[in-house]
Amino acid sequence: MIKTLWRLALLSAIAVAGWMAYFATTPLHLPQTPYEFTLKHGSSLRSVARQLVEAKILSEPWSFTVLVRINGKEGEIKAGNYYLEKDPTPLQLFRMITRGDVSQSEIAFIEGWNFRRMRQTLDEHQAVRHDTAQMTEREIMEKIGAPEAAAEGLFFPDTYYFSSGMSDLSILKRAYQAMQTHLADAWAERDPLLPYQTPYEALIMASIVEKETGRASERPLIAGVFINRLRINMRLQTDPTVIYGLGENFDGNLRRADLTRDTPYNTYTRSGLPPTPIAIPGSGALQAAVHPAATKALYFVGKGDGSHKFSASLAEHNLAVSRYQLHK
Repeated sequence: MIKTLWRLALLSAIAVAGWMAYFATTPLHLPQTPYEFTLKHGSSLRSVARQLVEAKILSEPWSFTVLVRINGKEGEIKAGNYYLEKDPTPLQLFRMITRGDVSQSEIAFIEGWNFRRMRQTLDEHQAVRHDTAQMTEREIMEKIGAPEAAAEGLFFPDTYYFSSGMSDLSILKRAYQAMQTHLADAWAERDPLLPYQTPYEALIMASIVEKETGRASERPLIAGVFINRLRINMRLQTDPTVIYGLGENFDGNLRRADLTRDTPYNTYTRSGLPPTPIAIPGSGALQAAVHPAATKALYFVGKGDGSHKFSASLAEHNLAVSRYQLHK
């Protein structure tokens, strides 16, 4: 009986070894070549295997996980962007991501940037192929397969790794798809009683929240104030939208005359949300827009230290303005 069990164990080991040898040396089938994929920072081996499945490089995660563990390298996988010129074998893929053969170029889009700033950053990057240089905004959106005509706010702020010579269109497409994913996730978890008709309206609100405060703890409160105003048909009266509407004419000094000059983005002269986002919001602003704080506040004013004083009544707000703004 014992000999039989040993034989079965030996045969099983041989079968597993044979399968692993076959798996490790059989080329994978990439969606296309050349092909790029990104491994996220701080990912475990299981997470890496899932990311490779999601990228359609692996058909299932378990065989690759076993391959990495057999080689004792599960703690040596390097994050970053990888570039594959042809279909690799799992063994070649394993060696690539444990050596860290990542593409060296990267570009960062920052929370609060507008599309004009993004294009400028792409244009100035020497490793980027500048295919959009002569394109209009609408042409760019068409090229990346986006149905929206206006690009503002539709690209997720993050660091994007890429191989030298990659088209700026490819980078923008990745950032657009990333924002679509984040926005869809946020929309699916939103408070259903919020006065938004579409995910795009939530994105517009998130962009305003992003520009109004840099303090993560205040974002839900800022969103709560604007939600309260929308519910009672009170104008949002937010300076960042006015500044955005001024465009390149804004010289850094917002004047009283600017607040009365009507543009589609002047929320002092027009009710409701502006027609498009005014910047790219990060995850924190997106979450604040769909999960605003429950507050009675209708007003807020800067204290001068980056934080704000929130008020439920105009009288209380006027006192706060007097304290924090007029007597500086």
